[in-house]
Amino acid sequence: MGDVVVEAVEVTRTFGRVRALDNVSLAVPRGAVLGLLGHNGAGKTTLVHILATLLPLTSGAASIAGYDVCTQGREVRRRIGLTGQYASVDQQLSGRENIRLIARLLGASKAEARQRTDELLEMFDLAHAADRTAKTYSGGMRRRLDLAASLVGRPDVIFLDEPTTGLDPTSRTALWEHVERLVRDGAAVLLTTQYLDEADRLADRITVLSQGKVVGAGTAAELKAQVGEKALRITLPADADLAVASDALRRSGFTPAADEKDYALSVPVTGSARLSTVVRALDEVAIDVVEATVTEPTLNDVYLNLAGETPAAASTAGATA
Repeated sequence: MGDVVVEAVEVTRTFGRVRALDNVSLAVPRGAVLGLLGHNGAGKTTLVHILATLLPLTSGAASIAGYDVCTQGREVRRRIGLTGQYASVDQQLSGRENIRLIARLLGASKAEARQRTDELLEMFDLAHAADRTAKTYSGGMRRRLDLAASLVGRPDVIFLDEPTTGLDPTSRTALWEHVERLVRDGAAVLLTTQYLDEADRLADRITVLSQGKVVGAGTAAELKAQVGEKALRITLPADADLAVASDALRRSGFTPAADEKDYALSVPVTGSARLSTVVRALDEVAIDVVEATVTEPTLNDVYLNLAGETPAAASTAGATA
């Protein structure tokens, strides 16, 4: 990963008596994705709008590629691309016209605009529909067009504010692949999302917001480790005595948890040798192992632990992200 190109230091934003952001700090290096995870109303979009110079901060500091978002807005805007929660393309224009218009607004000559438009239409698999009006595009195509439009100026930083909301699984996966390619090419990406699997796949690091505050930060693995250890789930034969099996495992140093409904035991694991140790302990009391699987905490567990609710549940209570 490269140098830091997005930085927020103790950013606070208030709306009257409401503190939408409360001393939020984060950094995004070049060639990396920072996932900003949180429910509606957590402050994700407010932070993106501040970093994109669309909203002033109340206190703190923020910069893009070393340029202050408050005092050097023009330089900041030259270096960013923004894809919001909803497609911002003109529905009455064709895909080609949408991208070419933005290129011309950014100062490209007619020839340069034509070349850049062709490049982006090909990159996002839209060349076949380039001359159709955007209103005829599917949801996934409109999001790809929206992302393509945000890249016309070859930005160093890309803000993706819940980019896959409403997309079907195939379209989401396709958009993820585009984002991964942009990162490989050196872009810094700030991704806001409520989708835990999206953050797990794309983000190099994750910052969790709740009620405008940072309640957790780290890699997905680090955050999961805060919640609990990996566990080995052992399924036993239906006629097995769970009490005898549990006692055998305790004598071997484990602290099993019994699931009587599924005839299973769960024990924390810290190394690869644990499975063989468990099997030997049960073999000594003549109990077979039907199935053994390793489970680990998920980002959903992380969010429950840090914010006390899942993003999906909390979104029903929030109004503005």
